[in-house]
Amino acid sequence: MKFIILILVLLGATELGFASAYDSSTIPIGITCAWSYREQAKDLARNLHWFRNRVDSVDKEKSREIEVANQTNTLFDKLPDAADGGMPHGINDPINIIINRARYWLYGQQDDKGNVPGKKLIAAEKKEGTSVKVTFPATQEVQDKASNENPSAFMRLHRYVFGESAEKQLHSDSPPPNDQEGGNSSKYPTTIDADDKSKARKFLIDVEETQRRILEQEDTDGDFQITINDMGPKTLQLGTADSGGYRKIDIRGTYMLSNLLQELALANDYGRKHIVLDESRLNENPVDRLHHFWDGLTRKIDSDSIEVICMDPKNRSANHNPRIYVPYDETEIYDYYKSVAQKRSHLNLEVIYLPKDITPEYVKSINDRPGLLTLAMRKHIDSKGETTLEGIPFAVPGGRFNEMYGWDSYFVALGLLADERIELSRGMVENFAYEIKHYGKILNANRSYYLTRSQPPFLTDMAFRVYERLNPAQEKENKAWLRGILKSAIKEYFTVWMAEPRLDKKTMLSRYRPDGSGIPPETEASHFNHIIAPYAEKHGVTIEEFDQLYNDGKIIEPELDDYFLHDRAVRESGHDTTYRFDRVCGNLATIDLNTLLYKYEKDFAYMIDHVLDGDLEDFDGVKQESAVWAERAKQRRERIDRYLWNEEKSLYFDYNTVTEKQEHYETVTAFWAMWAGCASPHQANAMAKNSLSKFEVLGGLVSGTEQSRGEISIDRPNRQWDFPFGWAPHQIMAWEGFDKYGMKDIARRLAYRWLFTITKSFVDFNGVVPEKFDVVGLSHKVEVEYGNVGVDFKFVPREGFGWMNSSYQIGLTYLNTQMRRALGTCTVPDLLFEKALARERQERSPEVEAELELRRRSSVMTALNLTRNGSINAAVTRIGPSGDGSKSPHRSSRSPLSMRSPELTHFRSAEETWLAPPPLSTHDEHLSPPI
Repeated sequence: MKFIILILVLLGATELGFASAYDSSTIPIGITCAWSYREQAKDLARNLHWFRNRVDSVDKEKSREIEVANQTNTLFDKLPDAADGGMPHGINDPINIIINRARYWLYGQQDDKGNVPGKKLIAAEKKEGTSVKVTFPATQEVQDKASNENPSAFMRLHRYVFGESAEKQLHSDSPPPNDQEGGNSSKYPTTIDADDKSKARKFLIDVEETQRRILEQEDTDGDFQITINDMGPKTLQLGTADSGGYRKIDIRGTYMLSNLLQELALANDYGRKHIVLDESRLNENPVDRLHHFWDGLTRKIDSDSIEVICMDPKNRSANHNPRIYVPYDETEIYDYYKSVAQKRSHLNLEVIYLPKDITPEYVKSINDRPGLLTLAMRKHIDSKGETTLEGIPFAVPGGRFNEMYGWDSYFVALGLLADERIELSRGMVENFAYEIKHYGKILNANRSYYLTRSQPPFLTDMAFRVYERLNPAQEKENKAWLRGILKSAIKEYFTVWMAEPRLDKKTMLSRYRPDGSGIPPETEASHFNHIIAPYAEKHGVTIEEFDQLYNDGKIIEPELDDYFLHDRAVRESGHDTTYRFDRVCGNLATIDLNTLLYKYEKDFAYMIDHVLDGDLEDFDGVKQESAVWAERAKQRRERIDRYLWNEEKSLYFDYNTVTEKQEHYETVTAFWAMWAGCASPHQANAMAKNSLSKFEVLGGLVSGTEQSRGEISIDRPNRQWDFPFGWAPHQIMAWEGFDKYGMKDIARRLAYRWLFTITKSFVDFNGVVPEKFDVVGLSHKVEVEYGNVGVDFKFVPREGFGWMNSSYQIGLTYLNTQMRRALGTCTVPDLLFEKALARERQERSPEVEAELELRRRSSVMTALNLTRNGSINAAVTRIGPSGDGSKSPHRSSRSPLSMRSPELTHFRSAEETWLAPPPLSTHDEHLSPPI
C-alpha cells in the first residue's frame, strides 16, 4: 500500500545555499541537496576517502555502527558503472539514502550504554586541535567495508565522479581532486584547519550594481527579499578579489544569495560603493549568523530619543503630536520634558501631568489624546559638563510594539542575560519597579491607554536572575538594589493580584480582570466591527457613530460592557486572542496566572532567608517573614490542586469562578506549573506521559490542542494563540519546567524542535525572525487577526522580535554538540529523535496512541489546508506514490506549484516513514552544495 506524507522543508528542501565550491580550509558540516547528482557524489567520495585516512578504528561491538556499515556496503553494491550514463533519480537513489542514513547516524541519540554516535570523530577532532565539521559517519568500519571488502563498488563511484584515472588517488594521502578549484592540481591536506582564514575566498563587489542585478534576477515576487518562494535561477557570479574581479565564481542557492543581499544593504548603510566580501559571510552557519538584534530594539525616553519613542502606529486619533504623561509627583522629570519641548519646539511635544488617582474614567477620557508614559530616569553629566537627566534604557518587542511591554520584557531580559547584556536587563527591572510605584502596576505597556491593565507577573524571578549576574564585589549594594525591587513586587502582589476585582474571594485564586470602560483604542479601526454592527443597527446609527456614543456613555449596553470586560482581561493575560478566553476570560482563575503568583510567594520566602539575611520590608515598613510567604505558597498550591488539577486527564485546567466548574480547553500553559515548581513529581510525570504528546508537534509546542480550539470557518476564524500556532514564551517555560523535574531529554527535544523552526525560516526566508510560527505547518506566513510582526522588512532584518530572539539564545543552551551540528544543517526533528519517540509510543496505552495517531493525521491535513494544499507559504516535500510506475512506496517529489487533493491522500505518521531528501529536478539545479 502506498502512502503520502507532507513534510515541510526537510533535509534537502531547505536549500541551504552554502559555499558554491569548497576550499582547502573547509569540509562541509551538512549534506543537503547539491545542484547535481554528480556534484553530490563527488562530495561523498571526497568525504569517504578523507575519513578513511583520518579516523581511528571503532569498537566492533557497537551494533549501531555495524548496522550502518552493513547498510552502507550494501548500498555501494548498487552504485552504477560510469557507462550507465548517470545516477538514478528518485527515492531509491543510493547517494540520497547513504547521505540520509549517515546524517541520522551521526546526529542520532545515545544508545542504552550512553554511547554517542560520532564521538570517535569528535575525539579525533579534539586530539588534533581542529575544528572540522563533518556529515558522514566517520567509522573505519564503513570505510573498510566500502573500499577494501568491495573495492569494485567503491571504485565505480570514483570512476563515475573523477574518471578512469581516479583509481590511483585511492592510496595517496590526499583526497580526490576538486575540479571546481582548479581541476586535478587542487588537493586537500590530510589535517584540515578550519580556522585558516588565509585560504578563504574574497569577492570584489560593486555594491549598487550587484544589488541591482540580484534584485532584478532573483527577487521575482518583488518583496526586496530572496526567499524559496522566488523563482529565479538562484545563481549569481561574483568576481574574486585576488583577480581584481576578473575570475568569476558562482554564488548559488537561496541562503547564500539572501546573505549577499543583506551584506549589500549593510554596505549601503555605511555609504560604501565597493566592498571586499569574505565568502564566509555568505556561507556562514545559520546558527552562528542568526543575529541577536538587541541594539535595534533598545530604546530610552529622553531628549535624544523622544522623537523616535513617541511614535505610535496604534494611534488612531486625529492629533499625532508627540505627547508624554508624567506622574503627578515627578516634578523634576516634568520640568525636564518641558525644557525639551521648549528647546525642540518643532516637535510640538505636549507634556502632561497625570492625576494622583488614575481612574478608568480618566483613562477613557484621554483615549483621544494617547501618549507615552514616562519611565525611570537618572542623573548624568552631558557632553557640555552639565548635570541633566537621561532615560534608563529598555528593549521593546519590535515592529509596531514600540514601547516597554509587560511579560515580553521578562523573556527579553532572559535573552539579554544570555548575551551578557546585564545593565540593559537591570534597567528593565528598574523600569518595572518605577511603573508599580507610580502607575500602580506593571503595565501592559507604557502608553496612556494601557493604564488600567497589567500583564502576567514575572518580576521576582526577573529581579533575582539579574541580581545573580551583578558584580559580586558589590554585595551590599546589590542586596539593597534587590530589596528596593522586591518592595515594588510586594505592592504589586497585594494591590493588583490579591485585591478585587482580580481576586476571587471564594476560591482565593486570582484572575485577569482589569478595570476599564469603553472600546480598547489601540486596536485596528475595524477590529470590533463584527461585534458592534448588530448594536449599531439596533440604534439606527453607523458603526463609527455607535463607537462614539458608546464611549461617551450616551448608549448603555450591558451585554457589550460584559464583552469588553473579558476583552480587556484577554489583553491583560497576554494571550490576545484565543478561543480559550473568548467572552469568559475575566471569570477564569487561570493556571498560568496562579502558578506565577505561587512563584512570587516561593521567591519571597527563599530570598528573605537565603539572599537578604532575613531583612526585607514593604513600603509601609512592615517586616516580611519567610514563613508567612511559604504558608501563602502552600495554601495556593492546595487551591490549585483542588480547583485546577484534573487527575483523570493528567492536566491543569482553568477554573470558572462564576459557573464553579473547570473549563475544557487544553492549554500548554499547564506546564507553567512545572516551571514554578508547583506540580508534584506525580503530576509532572503524568503530564509528561499522558499530556505532552497533545501539544508536541514537528516545530515545537502548540498553544492549545486542535480539539480545544474547535472548528474554523469564515464566521469563526483562527486566533493567533490557538492551534496550530506556537509562541516563544510557551516554549521557554516548558523547557525550564521539564528540566527542573529531571526530564532534560524532553527539554532538549522541545528546544531543538523550536530552534529548527526558527532556523529553517531564517535560512529559507532572507533571515526572518518573526513574532510567532505555525508550528504544525512550519511557516511564519500566518493568516490571523494581527498578522505576524517582524516579517515586513526590505533587504535585511534589523530587529527580529524580542522574545523570539531570546528563545533562540536560551534554546541553544539546552542542545548538546551533536544537536547543535544537526541544527546547522536543518536536520528534521522527527528523524533526529526517532528512537526516543518510539520508546514513548511503547509506553503509551493503545487507546492513547490511537488517539494521537488521529491527531497526527489531522495535523498533516491542517498543514495541507493552511498552505493551500502545499502550494504556498513553504517549500514542501511529499513522500508517496510515484507517477512513473516505480515499485517504491517512497518515491518523492518536490514542487512549490504542485497540487494534490487532500481527500485522496492516505497518511502514515512521520515516525513510520523513513524521510529522505527529494530528488533533483530541472527546478533544483540552482541549489548550492551544503556547508
